[in-house]
Amino acid sequence: MEIQTADLCDAHEGKLRVVSPMFRSYGGRPSFGGEIATLKVFEDNSLVRTALEGPGNGRVLVIDGGASMRCALVGDQLALLGVKNGWAGVIVYGCIRDSKAIGGMDLGVFALGTHPQKSIKKGAGDKDLPVTFGGVTFAPGQFVYADEDGVVVSESALL
Repeated sequence: MEIQTADLCDAHEGKLRVVSPMFRSYGGRPSFGGEIATLKVFEDNSLVRTALEGPGNGRVLVIDGGASMRCALVGDQLALLGVKNGWAGVIVYGCIRDSKAIGGMDLGVFALGTHPQKSIKKGAGDKDLPVTFGGVTFAPGQFVYADEDGVVVSESALL
């Protein structure tokens, strides 16, 4: 699916929420979109693994990592789970690691940056609740689209 957020903004003027520019693309899929699934975690990626182990069905996992720049929430092993289980992409309000390997995977991955340190694993966090960052609230069941120009959120599917 070819996604162009600029074209979506033109075609659906006033109906999309545009995320503040902050993300860098790391995945091998430069544009992606789908229904939103959410996590809210802080420096603990246990729930990220659990989510990506489940069926993605073309969804996008939106992770509110509190903008932590002290460890990574997604690495190559978790990204590979996302590919194998049919996730369209992952948006991390935080860091990833293993960026070179992730760049070769058929998965959209946006994050604030990279960090070589892995996260803790205590199982802390919440899933399936609205999360807010970049001036936008992402809610499960809504849709997100991302490409080289940015990230937009819609109440309903556009493609």
